[in-house]
Amino acid sequence: MAVAIRLSRGGAKKRPYYRIVIADSRYPRDGRYLEQIGIYNPMLPKDDAGRVKLDEDRVRHWLGVGAKPSDRVHRFLDAAGILERAPKNNPKKG
Repeated sequence: MAVAIRLSRGGAKKRPYYRIVIADSRYPRDGRYLEQIGIYNPMLPKDDAGRVKLDEDRVRHWLGVGAKPSDRVHRFLDAAGILERAPKNNPKKG
């Protein structure tokens, strides 16, 4: 079973609200999940402390057993100081 740490969308139309979940990579985006480990509310201001909330102990546990974070969740983990993100190689053309 390939386990992923990713976002699951909730909320109403034009009012998104995301759960940060542990799910099998084959499950649908908003479908079944193994555990909820945080929330992300993009409607709050960027400097608001409640915009992203994570259960750091559970995140570390799942990373330890091999869960792979999605790109967006990887950014959240980097901002929280849990997991460093490698710089992308994006050379200039021409």
